[in-house]
Amino acid sequence: MNRRRPPLSLRRGAVPWEAQRPTWREARPAVIAAALKRVQARPSGNWYVVGASRALRGDGKLARTVAGQEVVVWRGPGGRLVGGPGICPHLGAPLRDSPVRCGTLVCHWHGLALDGGPYAGWLPLPVHDDGVLVWVRLDAVGGEEPLEAPVVPRRPEPARALTAVYTAVGVCEPEDVVANRLDPWHGAWFHPYSFVDLTVVDAPGTDGAADEGRDALTVDVSFKLAGRLVVPVRAVFTAPEPRTVVMHITEGEGVGSVVETHATPLGADRSGRPRTAVVEAVVAASRRPGFAAARRVAPLLRPVMRAAAGRLWRDDLAYAERRWQLRSTGRFPG
Repeated sequence: MNRRRPPLSLRRGAVPWEAQRPTWREARPAVIAAALKRVQARPSGNWYVVGASRALRGDGKLARTVAGQEVVVWRGPGGRLVGGPGICPHLGAPLRDSPVRCGTLVCHWHGLALDGGPYAGWLPLPVHDDGVLVWVRLDAVGGEEPLEAPVVPRRPEPARALTAVYTAVGVCEPEDVVANRLDPWHGAWFHPYSFVDLTVVDAPGTDGAADEGRDALTVDVSFKLAGRLVVPVRAVFTAPEPRTVVMHITEGEGVGSVVETHATPLGADRSGRPRTAVVEAVVAASRRPGFAAARRVAPLLRPVMRAAAGRLWRDDLAYAERRWQLRSTGRFPG
C-alpha cells in the first residue's frame, strides 16, 4: 500500500559524509552476484539498444558498433524504421559517415543508395522504435531464441512524460554496468552530491529464483536539490532482461517515473579491452499541474537532465571499469 510522502522535505541537520550509516554489510557480494546471475539468465531475444528515438528525426540516423558489428539505422521512405549493416557492400565504406536524403542512405564513397530493402548484398536487420529508444536485433551475436520485439519496461504515458537520453562509453562489459545498478547501497556514499538518507528496505536473497518480481530491490532515498532541501521517494529496481536495469518511482514526487539503464556491448578497443555503451533513458512524469509547463520547455530541460545523468555516470562508469579490471586479472573479491 502506497504511503503519501511530501514532495519536498527540509532535513533538520546535515550528517557529515563519514558519519552516515555504513552499508557495506548489507551490500553482500553474494547477494549482488546471485542477482546478476539470475538477470543474465533472462531472455533478451537478441535485441540491443542503439540510441535515442529523437536522433531519427528528419534525415537523422544512428550508427553504432554492437558487439563488433557495425550497424546503421534511419527512417526510410514513408518514415518507416529501417536498419542494417554499417558497411557498404560495394567497397566497405563506413555508412556511419554517409548522409540520409529523403529516406535513402547514400554512400559517400561512390553513391550506392540504400532505401532499407535488400540490395547488392546488403541485407536489412530487424529494428524497433519503442518511442524512446531504438533497438536492433542481432541473432548471430545474441545466439538466443529471437523475440519479435525487445523486452521494453513499463513506462509513463509518453504524451504526458518528459524524456531525456544520455549515452556514455566505458572500458568494461555489460555485466559490470548491470552489477553497478544492482548495488543501490553505494548511492549516498559514492554520490553524496545527489543522494542522502538511503536505505534498502527490501532485497532478494541468494537463491536461484529467476522471477523479475522476486528480484526487486526497494530503496528509500532522498534526492538533493539545494542545501537541506530534498525530495524523498521510494524506488524499486528491477531487471527485465540481461542488459537492462530499471528504477521505478513508486512513492513520493514523480510516481510512475522511470530511469532505464541499458548496457550495449560495443566490441574491443585497440588494446583488446571490451567497451560498453551505457544508454540511460529518464522518463519523468508527475501529477502536479505545473508539470505540463515543464513539458512545454522540454528542449531546455533535456540538457539539464542529461548533465545530471552524466555526473552520476562519470562515477558509476569508474565503478564498472574498476570491477572489470579486477575481474579480468583474477583479483575481484569473492
